[in-house]
This record gives sequence, structure tokens and C-alpha cells, in this order.
Amino acid sequence: MDIIEIILLALIQGLTEFLPISSSAHLILPSQLFGWTDQGLSFDVAVHVGSLLAVMIYFREEVGRMFMAWVSSFSSKGRASDNFDGKLAWWILFATIPAGLFGLFGKDYIEEYSRSVLVIAATTILFGVLLGFADIKAKQNVSLEKLGFKGAMLIGVAQAIAIIPGTSRSGITMTMGLMLGLSRDNAARFSFLLSIPAIAMAGSYLTYKAISESQPLVWSDVGLGALLSFVSAYACIHFFLILINKLGMMPFVIYRLLLGTGLLFFAFS
Repeated sequence: MDIIEIILLALIQGLTEFLPISSSAHLILPSQLFGWTDQGLSFDVAVHVGSLLAVMIYFREEVGRMFMAWVSSFSSKGRASDNFDGKLAWWILFATIPAGLFGLFGKDYIEEYSRSVLVIAATTILFGVLLGFADIKAKQNVSLEKLGFKGAMLIGVAQAIAIIPGTSRSGITMTMGLMLGLSRDNAARFSFLLSIPAIAMAGSYLTYKAISESQPLVWSDVGLGALLSFVSAYACIHFFLILINKLGMMPFVIYRLLLGTGLLFFAFS
């Protein structure tokens, strides 16, 4: 990989991991426009690690409280039901299960049949429209405390659908959160917290594949990719939480529609 490929692909991963605009739709563009080949599993691991560190550090206070409350829930004196941070930790863990199961049993099928430009274009547009509908209809009157286990699991099932390229993990989870009545800010925050075990699982799977296939490791590429992914992801989370309270989701909906239309052009040209 040359330096331009490393910079562009790392920035794409860091930004699109948390924006509701589909990382797969963006990662396919360089190959279509410039003819770039696959960047390799080691680089994939690096940019996932960068994204994971970004979200964990940005939400370090929430993650710390959740972890301590979750650990204390195993003791005879501590119960998750008595502490919202503990309940939230359990909700996120259970809500991650559907994505894990979908990935385990459906990943090979999806990779074989659903990674075409046409599929990604269609899902980019479809789930962009759903995000816009949810944003317009959102009541925004349900707090995270009132989301409940059922609501958390519904968002978890929505996250599992994101295994289909072009869906956007963050986009579909925020869509479901808005449909359940969460505010834009809370829908985004729950989506970001839910991404932690999801990215960790994806990174672990890629690490296993890289080791089992004895992928070559270029430390300079890996280090730069991880750093750029971390910086762009951290900045993305920060500014996204500011922008959605002022502008809502519609700018991202419009962007998805334009992106999907552009991909359709590539598919039929």
C-alpha cells in the first residue's frame, strides 16, 4: 500500500464507522475509482483497533461506570437491577448477541452474494430513506433509562441487519433508536456504546484470520492506519453529537441518497 491509500482508507474507516452513511459503500469507491486492490487483513485489524480505542476513550467515563457496575452485579451485595449503569452494561452485552449470531452463520453467504455495487447502492438508498423517516417521525420522549431490555434487544437485532453491506451499523441502530422514541443524542450514544463489543468482535475475527492465513505485517502501514483511524473516529464522534442536535439526520439522509445514486451509476455504466 502506498501512503495515499493508507491515509484515505484509514480516514474512511474512522469516519464511516460512526457516521450513519455506510462504511462498505465508501470502501468500495476507491476500488471503483482508482482500481485499488484489497488492503489486507492486517490493515483491517489496525483500523478497527483505532476506531475501538476512539469510542472507548471518548466514552471512558460511561464505560468505566458500566464496567464497575457490571462487575459488582456478580457480588451478593450488588445487583444490576439496582444500578442503571449495570443494567445498561447487560443490555449492551445481550443486544450484541444477534449481531454475533448473524455474523457467525451468515457472513460467508453475505460475502459471496451481497457485496456487489448494485446491492450496496440499493441498501444505501433504502436504509437512508428509513433513517429520514425515523428522524421525521421521532417522538424523542423516551430516555435511555426507559428504553428497557426489549428496546435494547430491538436495537441489537437492527445492528445484526448491518451485516448486509451498505446498511450502516450506526445508521440502522440510530434508526431503530429513533423509532423507539429516543432523542437523537441518546440514539447516537447508545449506538456508539453498542459499537464497542461489535467492533471488538469484528477485530478479533479479523485478527484470527490474519494469524491463520499468516498475513504479512508492515508495521509502518499498520501504525499509521491505526493512528489515522483513531483520530478521525474520535473527531467524528465529537462533532457528530454536536451536529445532530442542531441539524438532525437529514444531511446524512441526503448524502446517502446521492451516494447510492452515484453507486448505481457505477453499477450500470
